[in-house]
Parts: sequence; C-alpha cells; structure tokens
Amino acid sequence: MISKKEVKEVVTEVKNHLVNGIIPFWKGLRDDEFGGYYGYLGYDLDLDKKAVKGCILNSRILWFFSSAYTLLKDDSLLEEARHAYEFLAKSFFDKENGGVFWSLTYDGKVDDPTKHTYNQAFAIYALSAYYEASMDVKALDLARNIFSTIETRCKDEKGYLEASDKKFNKIGNDKLSENGVMADRTMNTLLHVLEAYTELYRVGRDREVKRVLEKILDLFATKVYNKELHRQEVFFDDEYNSILDLHSYGHDIETSWLIDRAVEVIDDEEHSLSKRITPITKDLAKQVYDVAFDGHSLAYECEKGVVNESRVWWVQAETVVGFVNAYQKSGNSEDKFLDAAKSCLNFIFSYVIDKRKGSEWFWEVSKDGKPAADLPIVDPWKCPYHNGRMCIEIIKRME
Repeated sequence: MISKKEVKEVVTEVKNHLVNGIIPFWKGLRDDEFGGYYGYLGYDLDLDKKAVKGCILNSRILWFFSSAYTLLKDDSLLEEARHAYEFLAKSFFDKENGGVFWSLTYDGKVDDPTKHTYNQAFAIYALSAYYEASMDVKALDLARNIFSTIETRCKDEKGYLEASDKKFNKIGNDKLSENGVMADRTMNTLLHVLEAYTELYRVGRDREVKRVLEKILDLFATKVYNKELHRQEVFFDDEYNSILDLHSYGHDIETSWLIDRAVEVIDDEEHSLSKRITPITKDLAKQVYDVAFDGHSLAYECEKGVVNESRVWWVQAETVVGFVNAYQKSGNSEDKFLDAAKSCLNFIFSYVIDKRKGSEWFWEVSKDGKPAADLPIVDPWKCPYHNGRMCIEIIKRME
C-alpha cells in the first residue's frame, strides 16, 4: 500500500520531469524556418534538420503542447501548440481531397501522400486538444471536417479501412502491418479512432460523434476482444478473422483505460455501456498484470507463445496509466495495481529516461535496463504523446 506522502512525492517527481525534462526537450525541436518540428534525432543525439516530418509526430506534438497548456496554463506552451497547429493546417491537410498526408519533406512539401485512417485519427485527437486549449473554432471545424472524411471515405459497412492513396482509393496496409502479416483491419487503427472521437465528442458534443463512438465500442466487444484468451486480437482479414496469434501487452493495457475514458465521456444514462464494457477492460488489465508484468516493468508482446522481453518506451508509459486506472476503477481497493504502477514508474525513472543532456526517453531498453543503441530518440513514431500523457494523467488523477 502506498501512503499519501508517497503519492504526493510521485506527483511532484512526475510534474518535475514533465516541466523540466519533456517540455524543454520538445521545445528544442521546433523548426522556425520551415514550420513544425524536426523529424529525427539519432541515438547519438545528432539532429537531422532535413529528415521527413511525419504527420503522426507533428499531430502528437500538437496534442502534447495543447494538453500541457490546458493543465499548466503556461502561455509558452500555447504558443508551441499554435506553431504545430499552423503547420498541420497549412501543410499536412490536403485542401483538394481532404484528410492529412502521411509525411512531408523537411521544408513542407508532400513526401508520402498516403491517407491512413490511423493518421487521420491523430489529427482529430490533436485538433480537439488544441481547440480546448485555444478555443480557436477553426481547429474544431477542421477536426469535424476530418471526422466526416473518415466516416465517408475510410470505412465500409463492416468497419474502418486502413490505408488509401491521396484520393482515398484503398492500398496495401504496410504502415500498420507487422510480424510478417498484411492486415485488412487492425485493432490499432480502431483504438485510435476511438481515442480521437472520444476527445472530439468531449470538446464538441456532436451527437453524431457519440453515435459512432457507441458503434466502435460494439466492434471492440464483438470483433476485437477475445473472451477466451482475455486479450484483444491485433491483425484481421476483411471479415475480422484474426490472422496472427499475437498478444500485444502494451496495446491491451492502453486500451483498458482508453475505452474506460470513452465510456466515461459518453456518460450513458442507462449505464448499459458501462455494464457491458467495464468487464472487458477489467479483464484486459488483469490479464496483462498476470502474464506480462514482472514486478518492475512490462514485456512488449507475445507472438505464437514466444515473449518479446523488450521494454519499449510507450509500453511502460501506458502501463503506469493503465494500472492506475485499474486501481481507481476497483474503488481504490486493489492495491496491487497501484503498487505495479509505482514500480513501473521507478523502472522508467531508473532506466528508460535518458540522463544524457539534450535527450529524452530511450526508445527501448532490455529487461535489465540496457538501452537499444540502434534506435533513435526522435523519429516519425517516437514522440511526447505516450510519456507526456503519462505525466499529465498521473498529475490529474493523483494530485
């Protein structure tokens, strides 16, 4: 059991890391010449100012600075968010065909015109946060525009599609397919559409967004969640048949709290959603705790019975939030989850945070904390979204 004094110390430590570690690092990647934020910092801390700028990275930076401003009310954070927003709206958004491109060159030209549903979702997530921070109605309008694009161009009668060309003709899903399979549908895309729509509904209260959110929750319950294996399936064919025996521990613990957040935001008056969905999210968190948590940190995934023991930065961050959420959902009665969150946070501060000046978090460390020196500190996927959000969630939930 963690004492109130220890909780206060945790919040102080996390806030200090957010304010004096993560925020200054990402401020330092601002590109005032060409817009947005630089796209690559190697393990050797060599900044490549001419690397491509991924929309996922820049959307997540926009979300981070917007959310950090909403929490901390530091005007410099709102200015960073504004800088990210202007670059997204001006350069990533396709004014002719709708939606956002996958990536741009360092100077703002289209690099990869792919329109991936996952990418559209993160733009909505970021724009919703920026609207909340700035009350700029243009940002909310753009988020609603992309929502309409997803609903009309990126789905069929069975659910959400994955990758399209710039005119929304379906193409291969190589960007979100891994482990030797090519998926027609993925849990990952569905999860982040849910996440984005949750925030869009929270700030905009559009009834159509709520209606769609309820349908997505139904997809999770009926197509993605595997009751017998106490996990989500990850990669699917077009008919939602799982095409790989894979347990993604990080996605399951992340899903457990993101779905809870969606149900909370929808605020179903009959509580029918909560009664149906909460047992699923409890099961996901419990199974991850039972099979993937070693008392200090969380393994990455298990494919065909073989566990990948890598400790990936985003998985550790989501573990902390997911276990705190599981503890709170238990009515603060299951101390094992809070103890696990504290232990994982200690692992992060001991091994995952890179102590070198001018760095942030390692992408990956081994089970015993040795960093993977072949992986960058910043790239189109490595961003302040998971670790920044962990800090924000801990402060809001525990302060």
